[in-house]
Amino acid sequence: MASLYVKDEETNALAARLARRRGISKTAAVKQALQHELARDAANLPLRERMRIWREEHPLGEPTGLKADKAFYDSLNDEDDD
Repeated sequence: MASLYVKDEETNALAARLARRRGISKTAAVKQALQHELARDAANLPLRERMRIWREEHPLGEPTGLKADKAFYDSLNDEDDD
């Protein structure tokens, strides 16, 4: 089991204060605070970087080798045959 020992008294007091406000343990308070800060950092990344991360986390499926039915997809848009 991993542990985190906070040596700084002010940081310890802040964790205790947040824990009391939320009615959770200090460990949960630290976890929530860190998750919040990481989410804020991610929101400040340039769009290109956020998209790169998203693509890494959500890879495309493997190609099936099947060809698309152009007539079918055109019919979905009420397009006439050309």
